[in-house]
Parts: sequence; C-alpha cells; structure tokens
Amino acid sequence: MENKQTYTISIYTENNVGLLNRISSIFQRRHINIESVNVSKSEIKSVSRFTLLVKLSEDQVKKILGQLERQVEVIKAYYHRDEETIYQESCLFKLSTDLLTDNDEIQNVINGSKSRVININKDFFVLEKSGSKEELEELYHTLDKHGIMQFVRSGRIAITKTAMPVSQMLKTWE
Repeated sequence: MENKQTYTISIYTENNVGLLNRISSIFQRRHINIESVNVSKSEIKSVSRFTLLVKLSEDQVKKILGQLERQVEVIKAYYHRDEETIYQESCLFKLSTDLLTDNDEIQNVINGSKSRVININKDFFVLEKSGSKEELEELYHTLDKHGIMQFVRSGRIAITKTAMPVSQMLKTWE
C-alpha cells in the first residue's frame, strides 16, 4: 500500500449552488476525510477556486481528480504536495481584556508569535494569527492556559510555486 501524504487540491469551477455538496460526496463515498476546505473567487472573473487539504496516496488523489473533473461545473482540478505550494492558515482568538492589563506574559506571547490584536473593548480582545498549522496550534496551546473565550481557524489557502497552466486556459473562460 502506498504511503499517504498531505495534498492540496485546487479545483477551478463555475459558481453554482450545490457544487460543494457534490464535491464533498466524492470524498465521503471513499471514506476520505477533508482536513480543510476554502472556497473563494479565483484570478478569473466568474470562476471559483476550491482549496482542499487531504491525506491520501498519490494513486487515490489521481482517481479523485478524475471524478472531480467529471462534474459538469468543474473546469479543472490539480493536486500539489506541500513543497510545491506556499500556504497559510489564519485564526482568530477571543480573549478576556483583563489578560492584556493584568498579565505581562500575554504581551510577550503576542509579540513572540507575530500575531496582532485586531479588536479591543472593555470585555474582550481579538487576536489574529496567520501561519502554518503548527504555528497556530502552538499559539492555541499557549493561550489555552489563559482561557480562550472563542476560537476559529480557516482552511488552508495556497498558491503554487510554479505557474499554473489553468490561468491561461481560464482567460478564454471570461
């Protein structure tokens, strides 16, 4: 059996209702967990880009891409290894404002983690951090000791280190 590794799948699609459900069902039928999902507009008007993070063998990811591309609204799908992409995740922490005023350690954590305060009021402040999953997890564990009121993390966003042939192909789509 082939080793499983992390792949970022980029799917360029028309923006239609129900497509996310059909895409996720392709993975569900094969009992494959989607680690993260992000959907946004792409560099081409009227074309959306799904970015999925999965852990599969290369043979499995190739089969999945074939099924994805059979969806009517899917224009093109690609897969990439981590070393072929530049990627980030983002997260927000809601913490008690008392931590800022009563705890010098929190200021050191904020500065040391290269995170930033994006909102502050008398009851809470919101801290934003972008980086690798590992960096976000490390900050989470540090702040968890002080009491996190709310936490949310985005899915992976990624761009390839090399040119994507889809960009030229999609220019005709406009």
